[in-house]
Amino acid sequence: MSDSIQHASYRQVLADIKQRVRHAQTRAVMAVNAELIRLYWEVGAMIDTRQQQEGWGAGIIPALARDLHNELPEEKGFSERNIKRMLAFYREYPHLEFVPQSVAQMTSSPEVPQAVALFPADLLCALPWGHHAELMAKVKDLPTRRWYMQAAIEHGWSRNILLMQIASAAHERFGRAVTNFTRLLPSPDSDLAQQALKDPYLFDFLTLEAGFHERELETGLIAHLEKFLLELGQGFAFVGRQYHLEIGGNDFYVDLLFYHLKLRRYVVIELKRGDFKPEYAGKMNFYCSVVDDLLRHKTDEQTIGLILCQQSDRVLAEYALRDMTKPIGVSGFELTRALPQTLQSSLPSIEDIERELRGAEA
Repeated sequence: MSDSIQHASYRQVLADIKQRVRHAQTRAVMAVNAELIRLYWEVGAMIDTRQQQEGWGAGIIPALARDLHNELPEEKGFSERNIKRMLAFYREYPHLEFVPQSVAQMTSSPEVPQAVALFPADLLCALPWGHHAELMAKVKDLPTRRWYMQAAIEHGWSRNILLMQIASAAHERFGRAVTNFTRLLPSPDSDLAQQALKDPYLFDFLTLEAGFHERELETGLIAHLEKFLLELGQGFAFVGRQYHLEIGGNDFYVDLLFYHLKLRRYVVIELKRGDFKPEYAGKMNFYCSVVDDLLRHKTDEQTIGLILCQQSDRVLAEYALRDMTKPIGVSGFELTRALPQTLQSSLPSIEDIERELRGAEA
């Protein structure tokens, strides 16, 4: 056996061992996390039971925090604040599949069929405790909370990214683009591609003044590529900006070209300032055809296009896409999000500020 073959075989064994080690490390971390979630749930169950059956008040929590710190000083995570979270966690999900019989006999909480169906133990155990704390505090609607749980697991969102997604109402935007995917892509590819697109996209990390040019928008997105990719969603890999395509001696340039690793297909993105116009669909149809002919590998799926406009008239877009032969989506984008009505009402008006300034000067 030659040295080169032996070396190749050794490298393969090394790579296999490294992969197995990483998988084992991941399983170990997940197992530890699952036990932590179960422990915190059980602590919450014990406190809830005593409060219901023996009339314990809220003062028991600071006492527990103090005594646990004194008797188990090496154990972290049992602050007064975190113990309150454990109690809240149990009350949010009182009927999990891993309920020990002794605890099940102690609790007298009413059944919550919706929570049982939406939040099985394996789903809850797949998320870190910090994620649960934020979700309980910021997402009260249970189906919406489940959406964020599944998305965080699927996309590997950190706690900070999860908070960003919640703040931007990501659950209201994924899968909302106007597309012709159902007609042109087989199931389930059409559903997967639909869920990969949003409407609208939020580019609040850009600082563009009114009257900006499309090239300025394009430059800004590439300058903040990491944030742009985060807003696009998991799976998008950047291929090029103003990507050159030559057809019959003519030069054409795609605004932005991506490859989607999960969909296994190219994604052409065209940026348009202002309202959507029907002619944009025809140009995108052409670009998708060219990318399919020049770039698409035999193992790649059909290229899809995404037209991003400041305003995307859904009815107009549906008509424009109806007879296109390539799968295309149309979405809007926003540079800033409007403040929630409740926050708007709490902010002072210009007149209020001027009156305060006049009063301060006097």
